[in-house]
Amino acid sequence: MSDHERRAVVIEDDPDVRALLTQLLQQAGFEVTEADSGAAGVRAVRESDPDLVTLDLNLPDLDGIEVCRRIREISEAYIVMLTGRPDEVDRLVGLETGADDYLTKPFSPRELRARVAAMMRRPRTRLAAAPVPAPVEPEETGILRHGELEVDIEGRIALLEGRELDLTRTEFDLLATLLSGPKRVWQRESLLRAVWGNDWGSDGHLVEVHMGNLRRKLGDDPRNARYIRTVRGVGYRLGSGIAVAE
Repeated sequence: MSDHERRAVVIEDDPDVRALLTQLLQQAGFEVTEADSGAAGVRAVRESDPDLVTLDLNLPDLDGIEVCRRIREISEAYIVMLTGRPDEVDRLVGLETGADDYLTKPFSPRELRARVAAMMRRPRTRLAAAPVPAPVEPEETGILRHGELEVDIEGRIALLEGRELDLTRTEFDLLATLLSGPKRVWQRESLLRAVWGNDWGSDGHLVEVHMGNLRRKLGDDPRNARYIRTVRGVGYRLGSGIAVAE
């Protein structure tokens, strides 16, 4: 898709911030639809099928978390949450709901542009272009297995003990990346590059937030890890599938 065909929805009740976001995204080549409420934003997403959504967490009608849930039910657009509330709980819940990233107001226009550019370089069928090592003995069907974990790369389905996991796009990409190198210790910076792209610097906290959500969905206790183990001071690696205290 070329830049001029990209579409974005800006969901923001502050007219000044909304105008700034619209200007920044138009300069980046997006056709922008504006919405000043959560309900209007969900409607705009349904009608325009955007590639990107910027979503204010504090809206006059619906909480931004609820708006994110509704959008994720109908769209695979990249979602960037914008919040004036530095509360860590908001960030964790927002990303668990399906947002791809967050920025705290006041945000840097340069940082927003860089992060949006990085997202747009990530293919929608994610791992196709991720700079990760060749998977270890993948089946011809594109399925990776590790103990009771099974990941269908093409179908983007993850199963644990035969039960499908309800993963966000980013959580799926993290899990598939870990499975692609089951004996490798993944540094946070390596996971950032593999899943988010090369323009994300050293924002290891973003990896930690998504990894925490993924662990919860795997039923993994970080103090007694089965599937994702923390390597202190480095990053993460796959566990054996058997609970081992860290």
